Order: sequence, then C-alpha cells, then structure tokens
Amino acid sequence: MAARRISVLLSRSFTSASASPSLFPRGRNYSFAGTASRYSTAGAAAAAAEEPITPPVKVNYNRLLIDGEFVDAASGKTFPTLDPRTGDVIAHVAEGDAEDVNRAVSAARKAFDEGPWPKMTAYERSKILFRFADLVEKHNDEIAALETWDNGKPFEQAAKIEVPMMARFFRYYAGWADKIHGLTVPSDGQYHVQTLHEPIGVAGQIIPWNFPLLMFSWKVAPALACGNTVVLKTAEQTPLSALYVSTLLYEAGLPPGVLNVVSGFGPTAGAALASHMQVDKVAFTGSTSTGKIILELAAKSNLKTVTLELGGKSPFIVCEDADVDKAAELAHFALFFNQGQCCCAGSRTYVHESIYDEFVEKAKAYATKRAVGDPFKEGIQQGPQIDSAQFNKILRYIRSGVDSGAKLETGGERYGAKGYYIKPTVFSNVEDDMLIAKDEIFGPVQSILKYKTLDEVIRRANSTNFGLAAGVFTQNIETANRMMRALRTGTVWINCYDTFDAAIPFGGYKMSGQGREKGIYGLSNYLQVKAVVSPLKNPAWL
Repeated sequence: MAARRISVLLSRSFTSASASPSLFPRGRNYSFAGTASRYSTAGAAAAAAEEPITPPVKVNYNRLLIDGEFVDAASGKTFPTLDPRTGDVIAHVAEGDAEDVNRAVSAARKAFDEGPWPKMTAYERSKILFRFADLVEKHNDEIAALETWDNGKPFEQAAKIEVPMMARFFRYYAGWADKIHGLTVPSDGQYHVQTLHEPIGVAGQIIPWNFPLLMFSWKVAPALACGNTVVLKTAEQTPLSALYVSTLLYEAGLPPGVLNVVSGFGPTAGAALASHMQVDKVAFTGSTSTGKIILELAAKSNLKTVTLELGGKSPFIVCEDADVDKAAELAHFALFFNQGQCCCAGSRTYVHESIYDEFVEKAKAYATKRAVGDPFKEGIQQGPQIDSAQFNKILRYIRSGVDSGAKLETGGERYGAKGYYIKPTVFSNVEDDMLIAKDEIFGPVQSILKYKTLDEVIRRANSTNFGLAAGVFTQNIETANRMMRALRTGTVWINCYDTFDAAIPFGGYKMSGQGREKGIYGLSNYLQVKAVVSPLKNPAWL
C-alpha cells in the first residue's frame, strides 16, 4: 500500500463484523477483530476483571547500545520500565547520563570522521537500509508485542499499521540515498560553480513515548540515508522497542558506531545530548515546553541546527453541509486514536450550530461503544494511558471541564481497578476559554464546540499558540479551498484525518515546531549545502 492511511485502516477494521481466529496468527497478514457496536457495559466489566494477557515476547535488550555493543551505564544505574496495563515492572533498563552520552557521541564522531559509513557509496548504504526493512517485516510480531507491552497501544494497531509503516519509511529513504546530489550553477563570470550536499555529521535525536517506532523511523531513516551517524535517546517510558530494532540495523550490516542508543531521562541524558559540542544537529519530538529547552541548549552550546516537532491543539471542523454520520465517526477517530496520545489529535471539535445536537449524540454513541481493555486482546480499540503521571493529568483536565461548566456526556473516570485506563470521554457545550479547549490534554477527551459562520470558526481555530494540524469535513469544494489556505497549520486534512505517508511532510506552525519531517523535506534536516567555486581559463562556454 503506497499510502498508509491510518484512519481508513482502523475505521474499516473496527467496524467490521469479521473475527480473526487468534491473536497471533501466522505471518502478519491478518485482519482486525471485533466490532465497536457490539461492545457493552457488561463486556467492559468482564474485561476489567480479567488477568492481563502474558505478552508473547521476552526482553533481551535493556542496556545501552554504544559503538555496536550493548554496555551498562557508566554509573551502573538502571530504571524500571513499566507495563501500563498494571503498573508492574517489565524490565530494568540501563540509565544513561552525561558520561554515557559522551561515550556514544565519541563513537558516532569516530564513525563519521574515520569510519566507512559516510565514505560508502550511497547505493551500498541503501542496500543496508533495505535489508533492515526486510528484517523488520520478518520480526513484525515480536516488535509489535514489545511496543504494546511497553506503551499500551493495541497490539493490532502496532502489528498491522505501525511496524509495517516503519519498514515503509526505511524503504522510502533507502530509495533516496543514491539520489541526493548537488547542482551545477551558472555564474556572472568565468567560474565553475557547483553545490555539494554533504551529511551534516553527528545527529542527536530524542524521541517521544507515544509512537516510539514511528518516531525512530522518521528520524533515523533520513539521517542514515544522508550518510550521518546518530546518537538516539529513547523516552524513559518506552525504551524497549528502539533497542530491539537497533540490533536489526546492525544485523543488516550497519558499521559500528553509526547508530548509538542511550536510554535515560531528559534532564540528564537529553540535556547532555542537546548541549554536546560534538553533536552537529539535534532533532526532538515532544512537548513544546521541552522543545524550548532543547532549542536553548543547542544555541548556548555550538549553535547546532534544530528540528522540533512539538505539541498541538488541532481543530477538527465539521461544516454545515457535512454528512453527520461520517463526520462523527472521523472526529471520533481523530481524537481517540492511540488513546488520545497523539500530537495532532483533533482535540477541538468545532461543529456548525445547525447539526450540533445531532453530532453530539452520535459522538457520545461512538465513545460509549469504544472497546477499552487489555491491548493484547482481540478487538480492543483503546488500551491504557502511558503512566500514572499522564493518567492523573488527564483526570485533572476532566475535572476542570466539569468545574468550568462543560457538559460531561459520557466517560470522565477511570476504567477498571488496575492500570492506567480511562473511559472515553466526551464534553459538549465547551467554550474556547476553558482549559480543555486550550491545553493539550493528550488523552481520550473529546471537546465539542459550536460555531455559526466560517469566518468565526477560522478565527477561533487559529486563536491558539499551536499550529500542527487541522481537519475539515465538508462536501463543498469552495469551502475546502478556503479553509485549507486560511488555517495556520502544517497539515490540513480534508474529509480524512491522520493520513500519513512516507512522502508527506509533517511539522507545525507557531509553537508546534520548526522544520518538517518525512518526504523530501526530511532530507534537508540532515544535509549541509556547500558551494564550490573555481576559475575557468578560456572556457568554451559559460
């Protein structure tokens, strides 16, 4: 499939009446099971009482990956990574700090300055990345199981969508590796002028916990395709899948030191990486507040270039002419996908006043039917939130919504007695000045706002510090054309949402970030442009 349309795949899968015979079928070509419409309160109670399913995978990699070898942290410290279904410890992982970042950067620096990777032909580099994509597909279920265990997202989502997308991203950039080149430039005079597109050097990369594998792909794939070396810091909540897939890159033929992985915490390992004088570029995905710190550390050190993909409070605008059934279904997906832990979640649902009440009832129905439970169980649409901090933060925002006068239509409380599950929550009668309409909640909380005119909703949609994405649902091409140009966001989805493809650039306006990832635009993050000028004597032509 050329375009991995998450929204289409999930909406078709979760409304299908078909059932797959087992949770872990042979191979990876299987369909989602279950149907939201058959989910009931009784089923929820039964699911909550069940013991968690034992993950069909073991943790074999929990140390730092430096210079092609797994090593302990210099301090000897470890930290626990937890199962969000229960809060129990999955494994203890090496806790890297500044000394470990120094070791990793030294390995990456040596691999870039002296090693074979940047001197290898682009075609040879591409073959390694292609082999890695093949290995990802071979180990699809193991990778997906680790991702679900450590993160809490549905196994079916990880195995059917996210791991295949990872392979697709690496194949996309493997294809670019031998197509990166400069230009011959005419000049006013007798000179030969050319540009060289050179790898930037050592790239420091810091990835978040909500999509560990995909963010690994968005950052590592273009960096390696351009001939750089990498030091990657994983999120402390989800270190396991990145460590696992990194071994597959070395199995594919990556030279030692080209990719180094340090697990640890932001104030120690992350800060050391962002401020390191031997790191030539840093890329970060995460919160806007942390992005500001990364930018400051980069500026105060060696003024390294920075790419930031930060927070969002994306509007999902349902126009007067919309098909209400389809709009409600898509708006539900736009918010609740990945437990609502998505930077581009459609978290401000603006609905025209003429269809508002009907829409609210349908949104409530979708949320009520959403299948919540153990993410390893077939047909589950929503697993637990990532950890206790995020769980409690979401519940505080829900209480804020109630206290500020929004109408709680459904949900609003924890699900079950164990783990970090929250019932899908819908608020109506939401006003723009309420915290649930202003702040990035990062959870399964849908806020539905009412509007009268397009001018009004454009103004309100743009009245935010964020500008990551927006959705517009309309049958009128003139309305679509107007909205796509008026909305100050890096992505506008028209009658779709969360449509991601390796070739589609992604990034934000305003405080949602700097730069673009994916597509041809993602290559520029990891390249320097050098102009080379030499005189010509008696040229035959200019």
